[in-house]
Amino acid sequence: MYGLVNKAVEDLVVSRYGEDMWARIQELAKVDAVGFVSMEAYPDEVTYKLVGAASEVLGRPASALLEAFGEHWILYTAREGYGELMAMFGASMREFLGNLDNMHTRVGLSFPQLQPPSFVVRDAGPRTLELEYHSRREGLAPMVVGLLKGLARSFSEEVAVEHVHGRDRDGFDLFRVELQAAA
Repeated sequence: MYGLVNKAVEDLVVSRYGEDMWARIQELAKVDAVGFVSMEAYPDEVTYKLVGAASEVLGRPASALLEAFGEHWILYTAREGYGELMAMFGASMREFLGNLDNMHTRVGLSFPQLQPPSFVVRDAGPRTLELEYHSRREGLAPMVVGLLKGLARSFSEEVAVEHVHGRDRDGFDLFRVELQAAA
């Protein structure tokens, strides 16, 4: 994963729990980087070790942290200069989800070692989408739940997200996304 991901993990921890907690997490994970370089590729293991250590230090399940991270990622990347890029790929959550693979292709021009997931979106009703999440990385389905919630917030929409099944069933995770009527 690129350093931008690890910087976002650090930003989430520091913003919610403080610098001291981040230092404890880095120590437990045995990740002694003073700072991550956004455009540099790091082994996936670094990110997994940080999440595992954060789970232990903060006393929260890794799945809950990954979901929080997914939601945080949307806000973080917009702040870090990717908001305009994201806006190019949809004016609504439905439109944006349909363009996720196109966006990842575009991002890949700047991040040549990027190995993004792939998404298949299907209409499953007037306000319901099914989202297939295909990834070579294991254990990140909770992050997708957070990403979907963060995207909804960024579009001022409300969603209910259900993780229908894991990749062990059909080789991909399936999510049902209910777009809530505006209040």
